[in-house]
Amino acid sequence: MYVLAQHEVPQMGSQNPGIKKAIAAAKKKRTIAHLPKATRTALGKQAAAVAKRNREGGSEPKTRKELYEIAKRKGIKGRSKMGRAELARAVHAA
Repeated sequence: MYVLAQHEVPQMGSQNPGIKKAIAAAKKKRTIAHLPKATRTALGKQAAAVAKRNREGGSEPKTRKELYEIAKRKGIKGRSKMGRAELARAVHAA
């Protein structure tokens, strides 16, 4: 029997794949708290920048996800293979 998030999960021969994945993740402790400090700091700074931009209505710099959505609306080809800088250039040029 496994304990996952304070709930007991019976061990069965053919478990739900989602349960197996959750158990494996719990065993690896793959949460933000267990990431390297530099990674957590970078993620926090990026999230803070996005939140600030959303509050203040700023337009630059945008995240890759935001640029991808703009490129999608403008119909830019090859956008899925582009990085953030390439998307920014393509969106600006279009």
